Amino acid sequence: MIFEYDFMRRAFIVGILLAIIVPCIGIIVVLKRLSMIGDALSHSSLAGIAAGLVFNINPVLGAVIASLASAFSIEFIRKKIPKYSEMSIAIIMSAGVGLAGVLSGFVKDSASFNSFLFGSIVAITDFELFMVIGISLLVIIAFILLYKELMYIAFDEEGARLVGIPIKTVNFIFTILTAFTVSIAARTVGALIVSSMMVVPVACAMKFGKSYKHTVLLSILFAVIFTIIGLTISYYIGLKPGGTIVLTGVLFLILTIIIKRD
Repeated sequence: MIFEYDFMRRAFIVGILLAIIVPCIGIIVVLKRLSMIGDALSHSSLAGIAAGLVFNINPVLGAVIASLASAFSIEFIRKKIPKYSEMSIAIIMSAGVGLAGVLSGFVKDSASFNSFLFGSIVAITDFELFMVIGISLLVIIAFILLYKELMYIAFDEEGARLVGIPIKTVNFIFTILTAFTVSIAARTVGALIVSSMMVVPVACAMKFGKSYKHTVLLSILFAVIFTIIGLTISYYIGLKPGGTIVLTGVLFLILTIIIKRD
């Protein structure tokens, strides 16, 4: 049985927790037209991972620090050039990839670094498991408490400012939550496919959702289903879990687009 092994039980716990929090971040990112921010932060997290391996600190902590720095840098650049704000994502992603490329040359165990490219959800340590649980609780609580504010900002930031929502504070909190979520997801499903996990369930939910709340709940449901199916298939066939989870979601999205006409 699949749950006979401790590493698979851990994988399902981590996978389901991520499936709950990633769409919460993803729905806001998609509605703000910043779908590629997951790519930028996950690629930047590779620089933190490489730095962690070079300086002998936990790579996940390095990923968190690098993701935070990148997220705030993106926000800073967006504010400086609002007319071409999407450039901020490309700039930071380029910087992150460049730094990761340089630092990876100093990593003695290249296999450790390569494991972060496509994730290693079945090799989660106790420290990383508790980190995922802690960050998941933080994201869920913050998303519930700031539900209305995040919704307003996602649809109309200027309108939200006019009705008295503290835009800077909410964006600051959301930036931190995004960085945390991307960094732990990069460890488990892989830095190269984090943004797919962030966007695909939301895209599927948008085909069926009748309201913002309905779309949020459906995106979480889809993400959980994709994760369970992907982990199960990867276990029995011997595939990479992260890639299998994402491909499951992409296949469902393609079928949905073909079958369900707007």
